[in-house]
Amino acid sequence: MEDLMVVNELAGKSMEWRCVGPFRGGRVVAVAGHPNEDNVFYFGAVAGGVWKTHDGGSYWENITDGFLDTASIGALAVSNSDPNTIYVGTGEACIRVDVTHGDGVYKSTDSGASWKHLGLSDSRHISRVRIHPENPDLVYVAALGHAFGNNNERGIFRSIDGGETWDNILFINDETGAADLCMDPNNPRILYAAMWEGKRSFWEMKSGGKKSGLYRSLDGGDTWENLTASSGLPKGMMGRIGVSASGALPGRIWALIESENGGLFRSDDYGKNWQLVNDNEDVRSRPWYYTHVFADPKDSETVWVLAAGAWKSTDGGQIFKKMNMPHGDNHDIWIDPDNTQRMIEGNDGGACVSFNGGETWSTIYNQPTSEMYYVATDYQFPYRLYGTQQDNSAVSVPSRSIFGSIPWSECYVVGLSESGKIAVKTGDSNIIYSAYPGGTLQRYDHKTGQVRVIMVWPEYSQNSAAAEYKYRFGWEFPIIASIHDPNTLYVSGNVVFKSTDEGTTWEPISEDLTYDDKSKQQISGPITSEGPWAEIYCTVYTLAESPHSKGVLWAGTDDGLIYVTKNDGKSWDNITPPGLPKFTMVSCIEPSSHDPGVAYVAATGYKNDDNTPYLYKTSNYGKDWEVIVDGIPSEDFTRVIREDPSKQGLLYAGTETGVYISLDDGKKWESLTFNLPVVPIYDLKIKDGDLIAATHGRSFWILDDISALSELPNKNLSESFLFNPRKYTRVLEQIGSRIEAQGEGKHYMSIILGEPATYTESANGGGNKYLNAGTNPPDGAIIYYYLNEDVSDEIKVDITDSKNKLLKSFSSISCSELSSKKGINRLVWDLRDEEVKELDDSVGGASPFGAQNTGILLPPGDYKLKMTSKGFESSAVLQVVKDPRTDASTEDLNEQYRLQDKIREKYSETYENVQKLRSVRKQLNDWLTKAKGLKDENKLAEKINQIETALADIENHFVPFKSAGTQPRGIPVGLYFKLKELMGVVASGDYAPTAPSYELLEDLSTRLEEKFNELDKIYKEQIKEVVDLIGQMGIPTIKIE
Repeated sequence: MEDLMVVNELAGKSMEWRCVGPFRGGRVVAVAGHPNEDNVFYFGAVAGGVWKTHDGGSYWENITDGFLDTASIGALAVSNSDPNTIYVGTGEACIRVDVTHGDGVYKSTDSGASWKHLGLSDSRHISRVRIHPENPDLVYVAALGHAFGNNNERGIFRSIDGGETWDNILFINDETGAADLCMDPNNPRILYAAMWEGKRSFWEMKSGGKKSGLYRSLDGGDTWENLTASSGLPKGMMGRIGVSASGALPGRIWALIESENGGLFRSDDYGKNWQLVNDNEDVRSRPWYYTHVFADPKDSETVWVLAAGAWKSTDGGQIFKKMNMPHGDNHDIWIDPDNTQRMIEGNDGGACVSFNGGETWSTIYNQPTSEMYYVATDYQFPYRLYGTQQDNSAVSVPSRSIFGSIPWSECYVVGLSESGKIAVKTGDSNIIYSAYPGGTLQRYDHKTGQVRVIMVWPEYSQNSAAAEYKYRFGWEFPIIASIHDPNTLYVSGNVVFKSTDEGTTWEPISEDLTYDDKSKQQISGPITSEGPWAEIYCTVYTLAESPHSKGVLWAGTDDGLIYVTKNDGKSWDNITPPGLPKFTMVSCIEPSSHDPGVAYVAATGYKNDDNTPYLYKTSNYGKDWEVIVDGIPSEDFTRVIREDPSKQGLLYAGTETGVYISLDDGKKWESLTFNLPVVPIYDLKIKDGDLIAATHGRSFWILDDISALSELPNKNLSESFLFNPRKYTRVLEQIGSRIEAQGEGKHYMSIILGEPATYTESANGGGNKYLNAGTNPPDGAIIYYYLNEDVSDEIKVDITDSKNKLLKSFSSISCSELSSKKGINRLVWDLRDEEVKELDDSVGGASPFGAQNTGILLPPGDYKLKMTSKGFESSAVLQVVKDPRTDASTEDLNEQYRLQDKIREKYSETYENVQKLRSVRKQLNDWLTKAKGLKDENKLAEKINQIETALADIENHFVPFKSAGTQPRGIPVGLYFKLKELMGVVASGDYAPTAPSYELLEDLSTRLEEKFNELDKIYKEQIKEVVDLIGQMGIPTIKIE
């Protein structure tokens, strides 16, 4: 192809990502409620956009996809005077190890239906948005600024024109930002701002400095007074501060302060004087991450503090009660000022709603906002996905379900790991290895459900300097389950280790491969130490095994070094690219599956405040490197790069905002986002021709069947053609997996028996979107085709078997899925042949065996595809194989098809006979009407009534008649429905038919033949008499058809 930048243009409407879950919420630090509509709430996920519920948290829907350029939500506010107006501040200010940046402020004036960007793009992390209670255009923003470096767009900003322009009304310096902002509920001109020197790097979490402090404005932000030295506040350096003003008692202010003598402070004179009311560790724990305080709107003695637990005091802060929450690590709460029993809370497990003051909460298992670190796949069909979820556990998620969706009940926990890599034992899908912070390595056995800790050095070393550790293991240390030996594992800290007995014993196979900079292995501070292993630095961050040769390993460190060994660690060569900056994290090494000397590298320096994408390629084991980033935006840093195992040089990269593809070995990149939301991509995997994304904020997503992308570089795009379809595994749906909604619009209903999943159905007949369950792959084989131009003539796709028997035909005239638009298009064939004609059988009742008016599911085999239109013809072959889970042989499935085909023949014969019978009955009644007033009218009526009675009786045997007021379930079913149900019986599973099925078909056929013969006799004898008579009366004859 002359121009390889074509994927989005050509395939953007045919390829579609699907979310498979898990539907287990991720971190939320921003929540709000509608002031007037009790069941409407909003939350902002820290890497997943804004979500809205209309039903008190039963279901959530994303309302910012397609509008925001970054995924992280740090603050949101709904206007009290105009609830249609919502402001969102992007980039969370609870700067966790996995924090992602934002790009300023967004606004909606239609309750979230659309959004507009309002600037402050370089603020990066916004902690609060406050709106004047009577003027939706007067809004304040508290911006922390860059989390990893200094910048000037930070502090308190004000807009008086709805965000069109901004004034920085409180600025301290380029390293001090705003951690909180409070507007006095009794007087919106009174503002309190918490200023914070907070900064992260790869090796440190700094919280506190000389410029941290508490500020007050009495004039709406025109001027500010520093309250830090007020009477009663702690002396010396301060860190993060949370502040809240009481709406119940004017002048009462709460301040939660990180300091050596910090705690919860209260002022009753607008901040002039303070007293320490509680210094319990529960309310002041991990202050850089929490430090959130909220005054009850109606009770001056009630105050909430959110930390690892959610704490509530009703005695002015003296004693706190721990509230039961669905998850720990709590950050934000909105309490309805008119009804304090109504609230929404955000924590590290999602958002939850309460209508009884926090006694009980809505579920967090309906939010696909999981922050996944990594993805591994196993050896099953359908394959399962494995990953570690931030602030949760390692989890296994199916890529498809036998039901109509992928509910949470189909997932299961595979270890306690919340971060780090994960691996499946080669050839054994029951054994999962997952990393846990601090060097803990777990081996999970799905057969027993047990977890064995197999860490290299099982010494607990939290809250001490990494420089003192025997070995340093990072937050996401790598694990390799060797593809060359199923019992061999590799892991790495600052040293690479090998085990040949699944972790029972370990041996180091390298020296320290890092810079080992001791200055970057110290305890964070300066006020509070942060010890959960998140800042352990100078480690081997990524490790990769050659798919070609045993003992060839590639290693990349988090401080910017790359090594390779060709002798299983006996010696290592430093092959670091000369242009890679020191202290840049090498996040991924991808050895080529096509060439042993080729490898690709992704690296990032974002925690050095460097968002540059770093992608490299070597063709000679690292002797030489080339930079391959052309097409990726200069500020969209990279975490992962993968090569397609089916096509050399077909590459995929994951960045902080999406997925990119290169068709030419990295020379040019373009977006592969399609419908994938903006979200950080932590890992990518190609499995069985699917592309899987581990998103850090929107759970797992799969781009089904990317086979067309591997063919694209070799195709002539001036011609139309069929792509070669990938091999398709024949899958039978579970009985009861499709219960359709009735009516138009949105529906909340169960779609699978035994396990509910809820979806919306658009009035225009668009696709379904599950609200609390993952989406299955398309129900059938994907057939890609390319059109070199829009086609106005009919397009046909004919499908035949090996004997050239036509099984199915699609036409663009009657099939909306057969697109005639230019570019890559997709047709999904459900592997069924032509549908049979259906009779109105309203009294048939419920179908216990899942009988559907569809064609028959075809057996395994090769099927020929031919696409034709005026001016072109293209052919391909689809190979269909049987489901490996079934014990049925191919011959069993062939016999199943043959019997169903025989049933269908009898079914069709019955249909034709009933249609003919109904036509005759209608004509008889018509001629009775025409005979009124004619000679022999009574004679004709007598004959017709006799025939009508006989025909009605026969039709009632085929399809019973339902009289007015009769319930369908009260009428015995007819032969037609019995045939239909027999079809369902035979098709109910992947098995050869049972003997009774053959016997019943023979019996039904006999009964049907009896009725067919009765009909023939009526037509030949009685109808002939009527025809003769009406001919004599001058009435046109009856047609039997």
